[in-house]
Amino acid sequence: MADDLRKQLEWVGDRFDLNEYELDAYLAVLEHGRLTASEIADHTDIPQPRVYDTVRSLGDRGLVELRESRPMSVVAIDPEEAFEDVQSTLSEVVEALDALYTTPARDTEAVSLVRSRPSILRHFEDVVDRAEFELTLSVTPDLLTRFETALSAARDEGVAIELLVAPARRAPDPDEFDYSRVCTEARTRRGITTPVVAVADGEHSVYATQDALRDDQDRYGVVFNRSALGFLVSGFFGTLLWTTPQETLYAEDGRSPMPRRYASIRRCVKDLANRDGDLYATVEGRDVENGSTRVVRGEVLTVEYDDTEQVASFTVQGEEGPVSVGGLVASLEDIEAHEIRIGRDEPPELDR
Repeated sequence: MADDLRKQLEWVGDRFDLNEYELDAYLAVLEHGRLTASEIADHTDIPQPRVYDTVRSLGDRGLVELRESRPMSVVAIDPEEAFEDVQSTLSEVVEALDALYTTPARDTEAVSLVRSRPSILRHFEDVVDRAEFELTLSVTPDLLTRFETALSAARDEGVAIELLVAPARRAPDPDEFDYSRVCTEARTRRGITTPVVAVADGEHSVYATQDALRDDQDRYGVVFNRSALGFLVSGFFGTLLWTTPQETLYAEDGRSPMPRRYASIRRCVKDLANRDGDLYATVEGRDVENGSTRVVRGEVLTVEYDDTEQVASFTVQGEEGPVSVGGLVASLEDIEAHEIRIGRDEPPELDR
């Protein structure tokens, strides 16, 4: 089985293993339908002495037909016919590879560096799919189109989605694109310098440059998986990207139902500031003094929030007195919050 599969892979690889001259000659013949050796040399940079060897190699692979006339002519073969055997073999190979494939264990690496566009996109899609209650995204208009269905499915599941689209000049017009299907709020930001970012529930995140997804030339993306460093991406999004928009494209009307989970202090405090009545919080995070894990439950006493969204904190009446809650790398508050639950009547329970 393995030996047969290896031979099939080698055969497929050989069919596509064309050198620079072979590629140039093949494309020239396809474009013109029929060319002589001299005409191929005229249409390409292939030296005249190399043309005959080049086209004979293409003929041996079944990609062109050689007519031994004077002068010899090279005739294009319909690619559907030329690659028919490759298509069928490749389908068999993919099925065999799929049967051989073992799904890699997830959550094995806290931080990963990926260097190809397809890998970055796969991780980006994975982050979107993992979101259970909160998703923050910075995307290009092309990525918005690519992941529209996945984002719509997340919204249907009740995931709160903050969406930043850049560059702003290419963002879909709200009159032509239904942002309500894919997010709870959408903004634009100017420039291709805006990175591509996705953060799910404050745990899973990916960061890449727009260049990495445009030309795939020596670029990279960074994936944070259940890592404390992933909070850096969330904090970067909240303080440097989300708060410097060019335009708000869409903002959801109404208030989300309680109880509700938050990974972002900014989103939580914004909701708290717009609600009336008694509210209760359960906060899981770490003590800013000693770094120990800490859980606080109690009534929300005060909320600190401004329109710039750069000030965001609240105070909970804990068992031993008021406890101030901040977000990523909090220093003025008592707790750096990692997960927050807000509800009516009593503090919500944490999932265990």
